[in-house]
Formats: sequence, C-alpha cells, structure tokens
Amino acid sequence: MVTGEVPAGGRVGLGTIALEWGWIGCIGFGGPPSHIALLRKLCVERRQWIAATEFEDGIAATNLLPGPASTQLAIFAAWRLRGLAGALVGGVCFIVPGLVLILALAALFLAGHPPLWVRGAAAGAGAAVAAVAVQAASSLVPASWKRTGDVLAARGRWIGYGLAGGMAAALLGPWLVLVLVSAGLIEVAVRAGSSAGSTRQGSWPLLAAAPAAGAGGLLALAWVAFKVGALSYGGGFVIIPLMQADAVHHYHWMTDGQFLNAVALGQITPGPVVQTVAVVGYAAAGVWGGLLAAVVAFTPSFLFVIFGGPGFDRLRADLRVQAFLTGAGPAVIGAIAGSAIPLALALQHGWQFGVLAGAAVWLLAARRGVVGALLGAGVIGTVVALAGWPVS
Repeated sequence: MVTGEVPAGGRVGLGTIALEWGWIGCIGFGGPPSHIALLRKLCVERRQWIAATEFEDGIAATNLLPGPASTQLAIFAAWRLRGLAGALVGGVCFIVPGLVLILALAALFLAGHPPLWVRGAAAGAGAAVAAVAVQAASSLVPASWKRTGDVLAARGRWIGYGLAGGMAAALLGPWLVLVLVSAGLIEVAVRAGSSAGSTRQGSWPLLAAAPAAGAGGLLALAWVAFKVGALSYGGGFVIIPLMQADAVHHYHWMTDGQFLNAVALGQITPGPVVQTVAVVGYAAAGVWGGLLAAVVAFTPSFLFVIFGGPGFDRLRADLRVQAFLTGAGPAVIGAIAGSAIPLALALQHGWQFGVLAGAAVWLLAARRGVVGALLGAGVIGTVVALAGWPVS
C-alpha cells in the first residue's frame, strides 16, 4: 500500500536525501530504466527505506501520470520518506545535475560560431536521433500489448490506436495530443459502454495543444514548456513532435538541425528526455530562458506527486483510468515511432543517413545502448567535418 507516512519517525535527513538523489542525478545516464534501477537499489536494497512492493506500486502509479515518469518516481520516493520537504529536495537534486550539464552543452552547441568539430559532432549525433525514437517506441510495445489482453477486438483497436498515433506525430505537430487523448477516451467508452466522460476531459488537451498567441517571448516559452511537462504520456519522446512544431516551425527559435542537436543532448546527459526543453529555452532566451523552461516543465511533476500521492492507490484501481491508459498507451507508442519521420526528414546531408542506418543497426539489431549510439555518431560527425564534408 502506498502511503504518505514517513518511516521510522522521519530518521532520513534532508541532507541524506540531497546527497543520494543528487548522486543519482549525476550518474543517471541511460534514461528511465537506469533511473528506476538506481532508485530501487538505493531505497529498497541498500538502505531498505521502502518495501519492494511499495516501490513497485510507486512505479505503477507514476506511470499513470503525464510527465517524465522516472523523475516523478524520484520525487515520489523522496516524498515517501520526508513528505513535502523531501519531495522538493529530492526532486531538485535529481534534476539539477543533468540540467546544468545540458545548459552548458547548449551554450557550446548553439554558440554563434561554434568550432568545426563541435558542428560535426552535433550533425552526427543529431543524425542518430530518429533511430533512438524508434528504439524507445519498440521497448514499450511488449508491456502495452500484454496489457491489451487476448481479445481479438481489443488487439485490433491497439493496432488502430498505434497507427493513429504514428500518423499524428508525423503530420499534426502540436495537435498530436488530441489523438492521444481521443484514443484513451474511445477505449473508456468501449469498455464502459458510455462516452459520458469525454465532455469533462476533452477541453484541456485542446487548450494545451494550441500555441500561445504572439510572436514569441517568455510567455510563449513558458507555455511550450508547460505543455512539454504536462503532456508527456509514456515518455519524453512523445512530446518531440509537439516541441519541434513550436520551437522550429511556429516561433523559429531554432533550426531543424539545432533541434536534432537538442534531442541528442537530452539523451546523452543524465536525467529525463524532457530536459530537452531547456535547450529550446536556451535557444529562445539564453540561460535564463533555459532555466525558465526547465522550471515550468518540471513543476507539474512536483504538483502531481505532492497533491496526488495520497490518492495513488485509488488512481491505480480506477477502471476508467486503466481503460484510458489501455487506449492511450499504444497511441503514445505510435507517436514516439512516428516522431522519427520528421526527425529523419530534418537531416540535410547524405552521410547523415548513413549514420542513421548505422545507429538503427546498433540499437535495434545489436540492442546496444543509446548513449553509445549517440556518442559514436558524434565521433563520426567530427571525423566527417575535419575531413571537409558538409556539416551545416
């Protein structure tokens, strides 16, 4: 049972939480699987602060929420130990190391006249991003397919939801979220025999999908960051098409090539892919823009855990919530896979497609790690640039 009680009279100090969660934030390369494994080793195995069943409940509950699930799990585990103060300290210490690193790299990669080797590394790593998106989607398929069950009609809907999500990611940009929510509501209606819930839940995604008025500025940046933090169901990659549409095509804060670099930086730094929004913020308004984007994007995760933590058990048991996720899940997977299309179309040079093919073999056939793929692609890009091939 997930509760908000502090174990053993609150003996876990905030300083201890800051050090342990900060260390995970420094070494948490490899995305959510790595974050979850490190948190489990700390809280369940080494320190025995949280029972194994409670920790698994926490994983399941945070996966029901929009936003970066592994970040929410880190916040939840710290909240479980020391309540509000623990959630704030643990969450911030988990996020900050990767945020500092990604902003430093953004300053290097988005400089007005970066060195040739930097431009080559960026072009190489960016070329591999589409393969990373496909790998991220494929890793989610088994659990989602199993969740659907053995009924032929349900499996048919799963395929339909996945195709709809993929097409939406490739074609609709920021309106993708409407397709994801619609898939969940359709499944709720099918399973409950009623679509009454759709009138209550249909307006917020429509509002969130719409771009902010005006030509840009900090208000527009905050709005984009809020959408990123509040709508990333199923993992950070699902918000890539939404972010690309706003940052590149609507507000023109960055080029397609720079956006690919931003996604690559979000993968090779510790922390969630959602931190990519900090690079977008840096492109829009410098360091302060990057910090603003990060604060706005991560705030929903803190609010979801702090105010929703005591109700996680009820959330998991709600059949409507389960039905919604059964429908939205495959649409999210399709959207993540579909995001590879605009990412691949953003490539500008023939050699980059060769790098993309090599990354696909590394990730999908050899089943090797994402960080290795992106670093290797960056090295190839550097060699290509120094050999005189075009990189920008």
